[in-house]
Amino acid sequence: MPKTTPEIKVEGVRSRGGIVVLHGDTFPEALAYSLQLVEKEGYVYVHPYDDPHTIAGQGTVAMEILRQHPAPLDAIFVPVGGGGLIAGIAAYVKYLRPDIKIIGVEPDDSNCLQAAMAAGERVVLPTVGIFADGVAVAQIGQHTFDICKDYVDEVITVSTDEICAAIKDIFDDTRSITEPAGALGVAGIKKYVEQRGVRGQTLVAIDSGANVNFDRLRHVAERAELGEGREAIIAVTIPEVPGSFKAFCQAVGKRQITEFNYRYHTGSEAHIFVGVQTHPENDPRSALLVSLTEQGFPVVDLTENELAKLHIRHMVGGHAAKVSDELLFRFEFPERPGALFNFLNKLGGRWNISMFHYRNHGAADGRVMAGLQVPADERHLVPAALEEIGYPYWDESDNPAYQLFLG
Repeated sequence: MPKTTPEIKVEGVRSRGGIVVLHGDTFPEALAYSLQLVEKEGYVYVHPYDDPHTIAGQGTVAMEILRQHPAPLDAIFVPVGGGGLIAGIAAYVKYLRPDIKIIGVEPDDSNCLQAAMAAGERVVLPTVGIFADGVAVAQIGQHTFDICKDYVDEVITVSTDEICAAIKDIFDDTRSITEPAGALGVAGIKKYVEQRGVRGQTLVAIDSGANVNFDRLRHVAERAELGEGREAIIAVTIPEVPGSFKAFCQAVGKRQITEFNYRYHTGSEAHIFVGVQTHPENDPRSALLVSLTEQGFPVVDLTENELAKLHIRHMVGGHAAKVSDELLFRFEFPERPGALFNFLNKLGGRWNISMFHYRNHGAADGRVMAGLQVPADERHLVPAALEEIGYPYWDESDNPAYQLFLG
């Protein structure tokens, strides 16, 4: 297996008595090394997808589907890596029920079948994304392509965010967790229905696996709302004056703010990194952008910006060039709609907010880090003012992490 194989999958094989050799970062590298071992040790190589027996074995999934659902069926959505599963399903279904569509689903950065179908021959992808490691294959198999080119109706690609949203959907529906590759079928159905406006059809998605390391779920949860169209990530410019935060929150209205990152900067304007809850139908991202622009807040949509989602959201801030008289505090308040605005309202505009970080993680309590510029002769007023807010708080002004990276 490649070194990038989830540990849960490696341990699963070992627990059944298998000897696992980890080699290379991708499937082609592991495959090449496997063939070297076959040559050197005289082993028998069992191909994971590009062998007629493997294809036939995986095709029994189609037999189960048609036996369990003899009623009308419009399409089956199949995750695609090397093509063994979809080739077996297509061969069986098209023989018995040729009216049923077979639709492959691939990650948009690992779409070897789609590329081959477009070219009319097998191609080698120059790079392969490994988020959905179970289907991270650079070239579709020869045997599998011979079947797919004749019996697969079409191939859909989905993004990382759409895969994460599908993992969440499956969990919400069945209380089970899939790996990214396992959720491709559901992600494909969602995209197909949205793009085609399909109604009243019977569609089947194959969930092909659950080999996901627990720590990977952190990334999945972070990206699922974006994939659902339920969160917008935006950069907003506001005046660098006391009260601007509150004015912006009022402009957002009843929408839930899911993330808020800001650090004081010299000049008359401040740039804030904000996450806002949206709804794909009742309150789409586009409506939010129009609303803020009309209210005088210049806004840049970062929802599709990978750099912003992966890195910038965690790096907003740093040492401020000319911030003075800054004190740092942590706050906790009950997490509910409008809670952040209520917190800012109670904080008031007496002292300038020079730094702010908030992220809604779905917990019972909202957690905020805030920097306040308090002149030395007013610092004795701070404890009483914060006590009036009524929320637990901690003075972190002497915290070494703050001093090293933000102070």
